[in-house]
Amino acid sequence: MISQNSIETLKSSIDIVDVISNYIELKKAGANFKALCPFHGEKTPSFVVSPKKQIFHCFGCGIGGDAIKFVMEYEKLSYKEAVEKLASMYNIRLTYDKNSASYSDEKRILELLEHWYKSNLIKNQFALDYLKNRGISQKSIERFALGYVDSSSSVLNFLKSSQLPLPKAVDAGVIAIGEDGKYYARLTNRIIFPIYNQAGSIIGFGGRTLGNHPAKYINSPQTKLFDKSRVFYGYHLAKNEIYNRGEIIITEGYLDVIMLHQAGFTNAVATLGTALTPHHLPLIKKTNAKVILAYDGDKAGINAAYKASLMLSQSGYEGRVVIFPGGKDPADMVAQNSINELKEYLNGGTDLGVFVIEQIKSKYDINNPHQKNLAINEVKSYLKGLNPIVRESYILEASRIFAIAPAYFKSKVSKDMQPKVTKQSSITKDPAWEALLKSMMKNNHFIDIALDVLDFHFAKDYEQAFRDLANNNLDNPILRGIEIDDSVPVLSEDEFKKQLIQELIVYYNSLLKKLKLINLDYNKKSYLIRKIKTDILPRLKKGELVAYESNFTI
Repeated sequence: MISQNSIETLKSSIDIVDVISNYIELKKAGANFKALCPFHGEKTPSFVVSPKKQIFHCFGCGIGGDAIKFVMEYEKLSYKEAVEKLASMYNIRLTYDKNSASYSDEKRILELLEHWYKSNLIKNQFALDYLKNRGISQKSIERFALGYVDSSSSVLNFLKSSQLPLPKAVDAGVIAIGEDGKYYARLTNRIIFPIYNQAGSIIGFGGRTLGNHPAKYINSPQTKLFDKSRVFYGYHLAKNEIYNRGEIIITEGYLDVIMLHQAGFTNAVATLGTALTPHHLPLIKKTNAKVILAYDGDKAGINAAYKASLMLSQSGYEGRVVIFPGGKDPADMVAQNSINELKEYLNGGTDLGVFVIEQIKSKYDINNPHQKNLAINEVKSYLKGLNPIVRESYILEASRIFAIAPAYFKSKVSKDMQPKVTKQSSITKDPAWEALLKSMMKNNHFIDIALDVLDFHFAKDYEQAFRDLANNNLDNPILRGIEIDDSVPVLSEDEFKKQLIQELIVYYNSLLKKLKLINLDYNKKSYLIRKIKTDILPRLKKGELVAYESNFTI
């Protein structure tokens, strides 16, 4: 874990205007800077950066925070990755807590090996010819940092000559210890495919044999830096295009990704020798992209597409399956310059849920009534795992595929499975409450003054913002917007108390009107009206802060 001290050092060493200017164009607007928000489409700038407060806030979509938060959102990184990215950009050294390793040795070994592998490829004509024959351009070789490794001894010699500790190289997954107790390289006589995390840091390698090794492709083993079930090959290069297009193409291999990028499909990634897993889903969810599963048409490819479609559709993802027939795959189609045909395939395909239903049907002999019944029951079981609204659509698809009435696929849905509708209320701008909240942000003891005399509900549309402020949660978008808005004044203590008195006067006058209209015990109603008219309001009008009493709520 990165130490808090070094995070604070980073924050104090960087300027938010400088950081954000690396990504978007900012224009001076008074004491602040403005821009079109990079996180939602807009024609009028509502994205504001405050150099004084070192925060940004968009008045259009509500997103905001400090420089770290901006890099997290723009680069689609975790907090730790964003901190490390900024530290790298500004050459600031981070320290890590003693109980948490930084894996700096392992990272250095991977980085040096990556450069060494690349230099090897330039010198090896046989490896270069292989890539050329597969249709891979020089530009793609450089973009994906492809390399080459020959013998195990050359790897060990490089590590030793670079004074890299061999035990750490084992931890990094590049060498291993044999039964004879000697070190050996995991990848030999192979084209090397560096594997990066979403922040673009090297975490492992894949290798394609150029010899007769039975395993055509091998990946680094699982290490503390590399978990193949959580990583997509090529994601660091594809993520911006995935966001821009709103689609992610998921393929089965390195070459498919490289060749798709070469043909302009730069939103393509691949799983790393494993099926799509639940651990991959957060990466997809962050992009909010539709999924295109682009798999081979062999038995293994169709089975992988079925399992992936089942998981994705039941997890609420939208997308389609593209199966390449006749032994075709994306890499070969690009190499053969069949780009238009490839485009047609990728623009077509079968909806995820429809593909699942069709695959379930294909497992049974539908002409046999007993088999048909089993197939229908399996489809019904699948449909139960879907969102109720989506389920209704797929019931109609199942009815079409099986050529039977939709009623056969329906089952009773419990009330808790019904979609919950949340009413969205728009905030009615209230300058008085914005001034109160901003004053409380600047002077913490004002919060105690306010809570001594009134309750959270007095803030109306600002109630949650008031609660968050009292709980020191300043990441509330309303609070952030108020803080960055220079037109909202900060009140003095006297002005703050006068405004609270005004809020109480408005509340009690409103309460008097309600009391006249509602049915209430005569004695209680008379007491409340008398109390408000002859005691509370006169004291408030004289400038006394009279605490709100909850028993006056009706």
